[in-house]
Amino acid sequence: MERKQRFFSALKEEVMRGLSPLRGFVGGKRVGTSHSESLIARSGSMRPVGETLAPLIEGPDPEYGESKRTHRADLRLLLGVMGAPLAPLHVNLTDPLRHLSIKNAPIGNSYAHYILHQYIAASGCAKIQNSVKNAYAIGKLKMVASEFESATKLVKHKNSAKFAESGGFVLWQMNPNMWYMELAVGGSKVHAGCNGKIVWRHTPWLGAHTAKGPVRPLRRSIQGLDPRTTACMFADAICIGEKSVNGEDCFVLKLAADPETLKARSEGPTEIIRHVIFGYFSQKTGLLIHIEDSHLTRIRADDGDSSAVYWETSINSYLDDYRPVDGIMIAHSGRSIVTLFRFGEIAMSHSKCKMEETWTIEEAGFNIHGLSIECFIPPADLESSSENEDFELPCPKDKSNQEKVAVLDSNQWQ
Repeated sequence: MERKQRFFSALKEEVMRGLSPLRGFVGGKRVGTSHSESLIARSGSMRPVGETLAPLIEGPDPEYGESKRTHRADLRLLLGVMGAPLAPLHVNLTDPLRHLSIKNAPIGNSYAHYILHQYIAASGCAKIQNSVKNAYAIGKLKMVASEFESATKLVKHKNSAKFAESGGFVLWQMNPNMWYMELAVGGSKVHAGCNGKIVWRHTPWLGAHTAKGPVRPLRRSIQGLDPRTTACMFADAICIGEKSVNGEDCFVLKLAADPETLKARSEGPTEIIRHVIFGYFSQKTGLLIHIEDSHLTRIRADDGDSSAVYWETSINSYLDDYRPVDGIMIAHSGRSIVTLFRFGEIAMSHSKCKMEETWTIEEAGFNIHGLSIECFIPPADLESSSENEDFELPCPKDKSNQEKVAVLDSNQWQ
């Protein structure tokens, strides 16, 4: 506990210094780093104060196709898609689980609420849902781009482990709706956070970006790390039946982002058509053991032509090794399989990329002293931005831009 307190005390100082307009410089010299960097290093960009930032691009990085080095291009693809994806919609934690009433509800919702009651009891969050103020988790992970498919060729890594990128992440959360994560893989870092009002992400190649639409939780937090957020998110879901996952019978809950949320997340030529998530809850244990979500994006041509490019991102996550932490069941390992599918324009021009991630949780805890709201301060330029500018996205008529978003060709995967 003493080590955790020292860590978060140092973290607070590091965040205030690293995310301030000074960016860690005093009198033209770099301030000495704290010992918290031994757990995970921080990086920030020296952007001019007041610079207007573009919205967050959820999905493929539009610049990765121009990378000259295969390794860096693969890494940017992995981090751009798998680094910090968000849940489909806003989750209200101010009055948790108030909608879980079995009576006077449509039958699909009634079944879903009954399943969630079982999940709440099995996960342990029913006992302490009002007493947990903050939480953190430290984990290790491996990412790999394992397969590429085009209209004429299929390329697979025979030994995916050889090409895997190893790294780690730190995630901490605080009520209400505040979270921050650092993920470091292959020498690059992704920062993402939410102060309860805005969601933002920072990558070394794109800088900082805000996310359009309502505040949403990090998808990684509902991968067995935050039962309360998970239960609240599925409160409006419907039960669509049963299915076996790895030999275990599960109830399946379906939740789709509403049209208003999809519209708020869309901008300019980019339209979020749908974002749906399925939760598979074990009939034996009551716990969430599988998450499947998919979102479809359409990018229209700038010239008003009817042609468009479609991106479909599907993420399948399997949660395992549930163990109690302070009375709450936490999934201590898991794996995700991501499929990035691009189609449209002309027939037989599709491309598909498959990526995989495995992770383990090394340490987790709740109600850590020293974690305060200062730890969730976004970069100063984000709050100084008066408006969101349209970010440059590839259009189907622009061949140079098509190349920027085309999935890596077979030569880069070999």
